Amino acid sequence: MRGWVMAWLGWRLRRCGFRTVAFSYPSVRGTLSQNALRLSRFVAGLDAPRIHFMGHSLGGLVLLQMLATHPDPRTSRVLLAGCPYRASYAARKLARRWLGRCLIGRSVLQWLGQPAPACTGQYEVGVIAGCQPLGAGKLIGGVPQPNDGVVVVEETALPGASDQIVLDVCHSGMLLSDQVARQACAFLRQGYFFHDMESK
Repeated sequence: MRGWVMAWLGWRLRRCGFRTVAFSYPSVRGTLSQNALRLSRFVAGLDAPRIHFMGHSLGGLVLLQMLATHPDPRTSRVLLAGCPYRASYAARKLARRWLGRCLIGRSVLQWLGQPAPACTGQYEVGVIAGCQPLGAGKLIGGVPQPNDGVVVVEETALPGASDQIVLDVCHSGMLLSDQVARQACAFLRQGYFFHDMESK
């Protein structure tokens, strides 16, 4: 997964006053543990007294794995967008077949086969889920509602999270969503979302 997919959100976060860097990783051939180690080494090279993280989809899983196995004491806030914390109906269905396993890759397969790490409370965690069902889930079939086209809203729920919000956005659309950008800025600034902002 190339870091440039987060380019637009990174630009929006910079407009909010944050300095942003993006991490790239081999999502298919690399295991979750390998990618978490790569991320920890990348983070170790950052010159900053405090670090906020944002991960979308599988990127959120890599981030959670890193925080569980290679935590950085500078971690302050963690934002997960469209991240299937409670496994994934779509991924499990794909994993039943050889071609599906090739498509989802080794990182997702490792996540499906291990317990999800607990939220320790050492840092604030915000969760953004989408409820616009446009995406690969249409092809897979049977994905429970509500979902963002790939990830079920219920799958994003992380016990112990500081705040969670559901937005009318699809999975891939999160990367270019004004709603997601506004809420990301809000959470990373103050540790909570504006729940009445999107209902107006």
